[in-house]
Formats: sequence, C-alpha cells, structure tokens
Amino acid sequence: MRKNIVAGNWKMNTTFDEAVTLTKELLNLEKQFDKNTEVVLIPPFLYTKTLVDLTQNSKIKIGTQNSANILEGAYTGEVSAKMIASINAQYVIIGHSERRAYYNETNQILNQKLKLVLENNLIPIFCVGEILAEREANKHFEIIKNQLIEGTFNFSETDYKKIVIAYEPVWAIGTGKTASPEQAQEIHTFIRNLIAEKFGVNLANEISILYGGSVKASNAKEIFNNKDVDGGLIGGASLNAKEFTDIINAF
Repeated sequence: MRKNIVAGNWKMNTTFDEAVTLTKELLNLEKQFDKNTEVVLIPPFLYTKTLVDLTQNSKIKIGTQNSANILEGAYTGEVSAKMIASINAQYVIIGHSERRAYYNETNQILNQKLKLVLENNLIPIFCVGEILAEREANKHFEIIKNQLIEGTFNFSETDYKKIVIAYEPVWAIGTGKTASPEQAQEIHTFIRNLIAEKFGVNLANEISILYGGSVKASNAKEIFNNKDVDGGLIGGASLNAKEFTDIINAF
C-alpha cells in the first residue's frame, strides 16, 4: 500500500527564528494531522539539523531541497547525501524544476544525485514536469518520459521502490495557475504506466506520486481525490502552519 505524503518545500524562505517558530506551530498542530499521511518539512539547508532535533519525538520527517552529485571532496558550497544522512534527515528533493532551470541540472546529473541519495538510505523525491511552451507544443508526455527514463530507470526494482516521484507542471509553480484535477490525474496515470512498463504493475502501484504546482488548502482536496495522486509537494502554502495542516488533512 503506497503512502500518502505531503511535503512542504520552504525554498529560500524563512530566517532561522522564523523556521523554528513555524516548526513549533506545526508540532502544536500535529494531533490534528491525518494519521495516514506522512508529513515532511524541507527547510533551507542551514536549519536542517535544528529541525531534525525539534521533531525527533514527532511523526514529522525532515528533508533537504537538494544534494550533490558527488559524495565528498573539494567542491566548495556543495552538500552531499552522506552529510545529510549523518544528521538523520530522511528525505531529499532531486531535480526540482528550479534546479533544472536555474542551475542547469540535466537528467544525467540528477541520476548521479539519485544514486548517492539511495546509497545513503535517504528517500528521494524525484521531480519531473514540463514548462508552458512544452505543454502548449503538446510535448509534455515526451518531456516527462525522458526525464523519468534518463533520470531513474537504471535502478534495480529494490531501489526503485524507495523513490517518490513528484509531478510539477512548471507553468503552475508560483504563478497562481493550477493544473486541473483531470490534468493532474492524466499525467500521474501516464507516469505510473511508464513505471509499470519498466518494472511491472505491482511495483508501479507501490510508488507514491505527488503533485506540485500551486496547491492550496482551497484546491488540495479536489486534487488529492484523484486515484493516482498520492499527495503534494507544497511550496508557498507550506509556510503557513494552519494552511499546511489543512492541506495535510485534505485526504
């Protein structure tokens, strides 16, 4: 049975004090969280260890927004999967659309990152998705297929079961636009079918596929109601404890 997951990607937001306050607010609301939903907070790197310690007696998991494609060495400014694992964080976002767009992360680089994340027993949230021009040109299926095959399909079935996929319609991130529930379901079904073709239906049905693209408390229930949508990778709405809690409870 695959997990329902709601992960809050804080991106480059919050000061240290704001991050601690927000985490404490969520801990105070934890009793209200849907018991069948895994909750993940993904703060800026600087705050990761503090949040791991703050949440150690809770059900909240902590992740990071990125991880290097090399394990260690003279790579100033990078943070490796080995380092992330050493502070007991559990999740890592790989290939967020902003990393692809602004930092030129290719499918090959992301595949290297994914390998190291899995080797260090972390749970990757591997992101795929199309920009507006690609959707308007009806190339979104082709783009997502290439991202998935080149980024993730060279792993064993045992490793693949540990991967979480997040579909991001890039044209709906931070724009206020949201893919319709039908559009979300269409792509999530497409992704699950691709995984089934490669690894079999049983494995495909174990993979959690999250939707990421301007999810708010007001639209989460409608999006999560689709049978192949297993939760969300939430951006701005995760910076408000009450709204994030409402999204967690949208199932």
